[in-house]
Amino acid sequence: MALQTRAIKRRIKSVKNTRKITKAMELVAGSKMRKAVSSVLGTRPYARLAWDTVLAIGSVTDTSAHPLLRRHEEVKDVLLILLTSDRGLAGGFNSNMIRKTIQAIHALGENVNISAITIGKRGADAMRRANKPILASFTDVTNNPRFEDVLPIGRMVVDEYAKGTYQKVVLAYTDFVSALTQKPIILDLLPLGEPKGTKEVGEVGQKNDVGKEVDHKTEYTFEPSPRAVLDKMLPRLVETMLYQAVLESAASEHSARMMAMRSASDAAEEMIDALTFTFNQARQAGITQEIAEISSGKAALENA
Repeated sequence: MALQTRAIKRRIKSVKNTRKITKAMELVAGSKMRKAVSSVLGTRPYARLAWDTVLAIGSVTDTSAHPLLRRHEEVKDVLLILLTSDRGLAGGFNSNMIRKTIQAIHALGENVNISAITIGKRGADAMRRANKPILASFTDVTNNPRFEDVLPIGRMVVDEYAKGTYQKVVLAYTDFVSALTQKPIILDLLPLGEPKGTKEVGEVGQKNDVGKEVDHKTEYTFEPSPRAVLDKMLPRLVETMLYQAVLESAASEHSARMMAMRSASDAAEEMIDALTFTFNQARQAGITQEIAEISSGKAALENA
C-alpha cells in the first residue's frame, strides 16, 4: 500500500509540472495572439479595399492587358502557396489546413501538375509526403509577420505567373474568425480580377456583406498607359493579399495554440483531482488496514 501511494504522489507531481508548462505556453500564445489579432484587424480594411480594386479593374479592363489578369483556357500547371505553422501543439490548426489542401489538390485532377511554395515547416512536410515538388520553403515568417518578409514570396509568385510557368496560383491559408474559430480557406489568387466565386482574404466573420459580386460601373482612365499602371499596381495588390493571408494565419495559429494549451491545462487539473482522490482513498485504506492489524493483534494478546 505504501508503494502505491508513493507512485500516485509521483504521478501527481509529474502532472502538476506538466500543468505549469501548458499554462505558461497558454499565456505566451495569448500574448502573441492579441498582437497578431491587432495586426489583422488593422490591415483588413486595406486588404478588402485592395481586393475590391482588383475586382473593379478586372470588370472594366481587357484581361489580355496584363499577364496577371489573363485567364487561361487550359490549366496544366498550378502553383500552390500553403501557409501552416513551424511548430505543433496548436490543436487542429495544421491538420485541418493540410486536409483541406489535399482535398483541393485531388479536386484539381491527376492531369494537373502542382508545385508548392510552403510557409511553415508543417506544410513543407505535408507536401513532401504528398510527393509534390516544392519550389521554395520559408520558415519563421508567421511567428512575427513583417511585410518585408513577404515581399520575396510575392515577387516570386508574380514572376513565375507572368512568365507563364503556371496558369493558376492557389493560396491556402487559415482565416481568423475568433479565438475559438479558425477556418481553412482555399483562394484563387491568380489570375486577378475574377468577378465571381472568389473569397476575400479576411472576409470570414465580418459583419458587412463582403465577397458578393459588386456592380462596378465606374470608368477608369489610365495614365500614362494601362500597361504601365497595371505593372506598378497589380504586383503590389498580390503582395498585399499575400501579407494579409500571412497575418490571418498567424492570428489563427496563436489562437489555436492558446486554446489547445488551455484545454491541456484543464485536463491536467482534472487529472490532478482524480489522482488526489485516488491517493486519499489509498491512504485511507492503508490507515484502515493498519488499525485492523493493531486491533487483531490486541485481541490475540487478550485471548492468549
